[in-house]
Amino acid sequence: MYISLLISTLTLLFPLGQTSLPLVINTWPFKNATAAAWNTLQSGGSVLDAVETGCARCEMEQCDGSVGYGGSPDESGETTLDAMIMNGDTMEVGAVADLRRIKNAIGVARVVMEHTDHTLLVGESASVFAENMGFIAEDLTTNKSVNIFSQWLKGNCQPNYRKNVFPDPSMSCGPYKPRSTLKQEKRMAQHANARSHDTIGMLALDQDGHVAAGTSTNGLTHKVPGRVGDSPIVGAGAYADSSAGGAAATGDGDVMMRFLPRYLMHCPLNTKVECGFRNTFPMFLPCVIVCFTPWKKIEVSNPSDRNFTKGRSVFSGPSYEGFNCLSKKDSRRHVSNVMCIFK
Repeated sequence: MYISLLISTLTLLFPLGQTSLPLVINTWPFKNATAAAWNTLQSGGSVLDAVETGCARCEMEQCDGSVGYGGSPDESGETTLDAMIMNGDTMEVGAVADLRRIKNAIGVARVVMEHTDHTLLVGESASVFAENMGFIAEDLTTNKSVNIFSQWLKGNCQPNYRKNVFPDPSMSCGPYKPRSTLKQEKRMAQHANARSHDTIGMLALDQDGHVAAGTSTNGLTHKVPGRVGDSPIVGAGAYADSSAGGAAATGDGDVMMRFLPRYLMHCPLNTKVECGFRNTFPMFLPCVIVCFTPWKKIEVSNPSDRNFTKGRSVFSGPSYEGFNCLSKKDSRRHVSNVMCIFK
């Protein structure tokens, strides 16, 4: 079994070597989420059960304030949730976006997959659907999210994600109106640090090679109401294919949706997405995890061009990212930090 981890600011390949199945891996050091998914697998649950349970744990614990209720209020002060789950055997997907009043977003996503012919439900209609399917309506606002919103208003609504509007969004709050002329501005990484991408992305792989992937997030803090990021979008937030593997990630969702990096990266060492990111958005800071199923042969046509050094594919990018992994070979929960190496 060969498990690879692609994790970085524009991908760092970190081979973990021969790892016994089953396997649970997720972005960020959310140990309780990893343990919950692992325990589900160990007790006979499916990979879908594991991913749902793991992401739900993060939703309940409000992991890092970026998952679940009470975090990332939008411009109106409301917290909304996005989530997605994918079955790598059947390629079925369930997702929700801009979900209100329902804390268990990943659970609703699975119900979308298993009880409708649809892939994605959004907004108020998704919330009504969830309530009709038995989910409890609750307030997603907390004292913390109210305080975040209040401080943002006091700071002239900085930062925000508006452009080509007046009044000047870099100096004042709205309401905004469109400018008659558009100013082309090069997109820079939003908040380029460890807090710029905190979605949980999770992969589960069992002894028979069944793969599932899932994501859950409350999105960007101070986002424009109605904004949907990469997390609930197939191939952007996560992807699972039991004949190949799975991928999940976190980063600037508005950029990642344009390149479908998870879909492309489930194919080993795909270069198209790397080139697209680097050429178009050189300051972009994604974090991607990838696992390959046991029979997937990894080939590199020209390793020298990819700057392989002791098994690492190196691309420019600062900082490091943490991931959490549990496998049969090493059932201890542990966080690994992968340093990015500068060219």
